[in-house]
Amino acid sequence: METGEEFGPWLARQLKLAGKTQAELAEELDLTRAAVSAWITGRSTPRPTVMSDIAKALGTDVGTVHTRTTDTRIGLPTTWYHRPGYPDGGRDLGNAAAFAFDADVQVLARETCQNSLDERLAANGRPVKVRYTLHELTGQSLEAFREAILWNDLFPHYSAVSEGAGGQKVGRVVDAGVRDMYEKGRLVLLRVDDYNASGLIGDDYADGKFAAVVRRQLESLKSGYGAGGSYGLGKATLWATSALGLVLINSTLSVPHEGRTERRVIGRLELPWREVDGLSYAGPAWFGRPDPDSPGAKVARSWWADEETVARLHLTRDIDEPGTSFLIVGAHDVASLDDRSSDVDDEASADARDEDTRDIRRMHRRLVEALGRDFWAAMTGAGNKLPLLEVSVRSLRNGDVVVEEEQVDPSDRQPSRTRALRAHYEGTTVDRLTEAGHVAARSVPLKLPLSGGARGTFGVHQAVLLVTDGVDKDGDKNQVHSLRGNRMTVKEAGVPNLPLGTNPFQAVLLVGEAAGEAAPFAKEAEEFLRAAEPPEHDRWGQTEELTLRWSPSAYRRINMLTTEVNSAVKELVARPKRSAGEGGEALRKALTVKTRPKPKVPSGPVVPVLDGLDATIGGDGEWLITAEVKIPRGDEVTPMVPIVQLDVRSGGRPKLDWADLVAVEGCEVEDGVLRFEPGVRRAKFRGSTDVTSHPVRATLTRLVVELRSGKGE
Repeated sequence: METGEEFGPWLARQLKLAGKTQAELAEELDLTRAAVSAWITGRSTPRPTVMSDIAKALGTDVGTVHTRTTDTRIGLPTTWYHRPGYPDGGRDLGNAAAFAFDADVQVLARETCQNSLDERLAANGRPVKVRYTLHELTGQSLEAFREAILWNDLFPHYSAVSEGAGGQKVGRVVDAGVRDMYEKGRLVLLRVDDYNASGLIGDDYADGKFAAVVRRQLESLKSGYGAGGSYGLGKATLWATSALGLVLINSTLSVPHEGRTERRVIGRLELPWREVDGLSYAGPAWFGRPDPDSPGAKVARSWWADEETVARLHLTRDIDEPGTSFLIVGAHDVASLDDRSSDVDDEASADARDEDTRDIRRMHRRLVEALGRDFWAAMTGAGNKLPLLEVSVRSLRNGDVVVEEEQVDPSDRQPSRTRALRAHYEGTTVDRLTEAGHVAARSVPLKLPLSGGARGTFGVHQAVLLVTDGVDKDGDKNQVHSLRGNRMTVKEAGVPNLPLGTNPFQAVLLVGEAAGEAAPFAKEAEEFLRAAEPPEHDRWGQTEELTLRWSPSAYRRINMLTTEVNSAVKELVARPKRSAGEGGEALRKALTVKTRPKPKVPSGPVVPVLDGLDATIGGDGEWLITAEVKIPRGDEVTPMVPIVQLDVRSGGRPKLDWADLVAVEGCEVEDGVLRFEPGVRRAKFRGSTDVTSHPVRATLTRLVVELRSGKGE
C-alpha cells in the first residue's frame, strides 16, 4: 500500500482547503484546540477511534484519513484558473516558445524522448522507459472526458478565441481544433509516459523541475552537463502539438513533495489573449486545486489526485516507478501533410488521409520512424554497456486496440549503425574494412578552444569514429550520425567527394561522454558541443552561446572536426589499388573499349551554378562570403545576380543587401551582375553584406546564397 504523508502536514493542508481553523475542528470533535495543535505539529497523533470523527468533519472516508495519499474533496474543488489580463493593457497572442517548433509528432518524439533521457535515474543503471499512446475518443468516451476536464467552463474561452481567430495564427489553430472535435465527433489524445525518471519534483512556485515545466518559459533545469536540452524550449512542443493548446500532467516523484510521491496532477492551457464576459485574460490557464495561500484562493496549484480522478482524465500510470505522464489533448500532426506515403491501397482513401492531420495510424507510424532514427544509439547496448532507453508506441480508439503496441528495435531500424556501436562496446572493431560486417574504428581529434575569447587550445578530445558497410534499411547511404552523451543523434550528414565506386557504408561519430568515460576532456567536449546546438538540437555550428562563452570563431573547431571525420571515412572506405600483375588489371589491358565521343557544345546560352561556398562573420557583424561558380560548356554564358538571404522556418526568406561585391577570378562584376567570358569553366567572387539590412544579428541566423539570371528579381 502506498505510504502517505505525515499526519500533521496533511491535516494542516486539509483545514486550509476546507477553510477551517484548528479551533473550529476542535469544537466539532469536542476536543481542546491544544490537542489539534499537537497533531499538526507532530507532537502526537489522534487515537484510531478519533479518526472516524476527523473523517466526518473533513467530509471524507476513514481510509483517506488513515492512508493520507490524497487530499479530501471538501472545500475547494478542482477548477480552472485563467491568468488575468495585464493591467497595462498588453496582449500576448500566443506563446512565442511554441513557434520554435512545428506541430509535428516527429519533433515531439525527439524533444520529449530527449527530456526523458536527460531525467533518467542513472544510479540504478536501468534504462528510462518511454511509451507513446495515441487514443482517439468518440461518443460517450469523448463526453466523459470533456466532463472530467470541465469543458463547459473552458468553452467560453475557446469561443472568444475563435471569434478573433482571423487576426492571428494561434487563434486559427485553436478554432480548427474545436471545429474538428464537434464536426467529426472525435478527439485525439497523445500521452507520453516515462518511467525510471526523476518526475516533476519541487515546489509549485519555487525553483525546481515542476515550476520550470508548468509555470515558466525558457527555463532549463537539466540533471547533468551531458543533457541534451539547454534552451528550455523543448517542453513547448507538447503544447504546440495540441490543437487545443491543452496538456494534462500526472507525475510520480523520485523525491517526495509534501510527504507524497504519487499522482501529482495539474493541467496547463495555452491560449492567446481573449475577452470573456467583459474580463480580459492574458493567455495561460491552469487546472488544479485552488491554492488557499493565494489572494482570494484563486490561483490553481497541483493536487494529489485519487485513482478514480486520474482514470477519468486518462492519466493512469501502469506502474509506480518515478516519472511523468503528459497528456496532449487534441493532438494533430500538420507536418504529416508532407508525408505522401500511405498504408492503404485505395486511392480515394489515401487522398482523404493526406488531408487528415489526426489520423492515428499515420501518427503511430511517424512516431516509430522518428524514434528509430534519432534514438537508435540510446536503445543499443552490448558488452558491459547497457541501453539508456526503451521506447514503445501503441494506438487505441475508445480503449480498444487499433495498432498493437510496437517496441522500437534499433537493430531493425538502423541495422548497420547498431552493428557498429555494438562492435565498439564489445571491443571487436578492426583497423580496416576487409570483410563484410566488419566495423573499423578511428580516433578523431576535437581541439577544444579556451573560453572567454582567449586564443589557444584548452585540450584535445579524442572522438571515436566507427565505419561499417551499409544496407538499404539504414536509409540514406554514406551518412555519418554524430552523437554525444545521451546518445541521441544530433547531426546527420553525408560525406562529400567520395571516390567513384565506393561501396555503401554507414558511419557513427561518438563525441564527449559517448566516446567513453576514459576519453580525455569528455566533459569539456559535452559542454562545448551542447553550446553549439540550436533549439532543434539537430546540428553543431555557430550559436550565440558559443560566441559568448568562447569566441566568434569557436565554431571553426567543429568545422575542423568535420574535416577530420570526412578524411578518416574516405581513408577507411577507399578500395585498395591493384598491382599491375593482378588478374583484373591484366584483363583490362586485354579488352578494347570504344571511347565515348566528346559531347557537343550547346549552341544556346548556358547557366552557371554555385559549386562552393565559404561564409564567416566579420568584426562588424556582417557576413563575409566567398563563392565558387561552375560554368558549363557553351558559346554564351548567362549573366547571373548573386542573392543573399536568411534561412527561416516558414514564410519568405528576408533578403540582405550587399555592402561590397567583387570579382576574384573568371568573371567581372557590373552593377551587381556577374558576367562570364565564353570558355571559362570556373569563376570566383567575394562579397560582404550590409549590416543595416540585417533584421537580426548574424550570429543568430543561417545563410542562403543563390544565383539568379537577369536582374535577380
